[in-house]
Amino acid sequence: MVVQGIKIIVTNRKAGHEYELGAKYEAGIVLKGTEVKSIRAGRINIADGWVEIDNKGEAILQEVQISHYSHGNVMNHEEKQPRKLLLSRAEITKIAHQTETKGLTVVPTKVYLKNGFVKIEIAMAKGKKAHDKRQSDKTKDANREMARALRPSRT
Repeated sequence: MVVQGIKIIVTNRKAGHEYELGAKYEAGIVLKGTEVKSIRAGRINIADGWVEIDNKGEAILQEVQISHYSHGNVMNHEEKQPRKLLLSRAEITKIAHQTETKGLTVVPTKVYLKNGFVKIEIAMAKGKKAHDKRQSDKTKDANREMARALRPSRT
């Protein structure tokens, strides 16, 4: 999907189901050459990923799998390794404060190419309980049914 110079590679639909998403941030990722080629081929899995702020004040992306590049050689990258995110100092401070005080977590929601650079959208998230998930599913189904009823029939 391409929108104004942005090509979406992968979205994390599981995050919207498992968490209540809040503030979103755009970050760059520090990658090696074969990782960029794998991402361009769509061989990335962000479903289990999360972000932590380490003791040096850097945002680190954890548990995101970037598969080996098919035409790579013995110098290929590791699939699941921590990757540094490129955020401003103010954004990192704000994220660290919210995770410590409010008990929020940070999850990746989208990976995309923007002007040739790989970007990742991360969101502040609060975990949903089982009854919250059921309620949001019911609301989603009701909205879908209303949209169907309002849509003109094809006959």
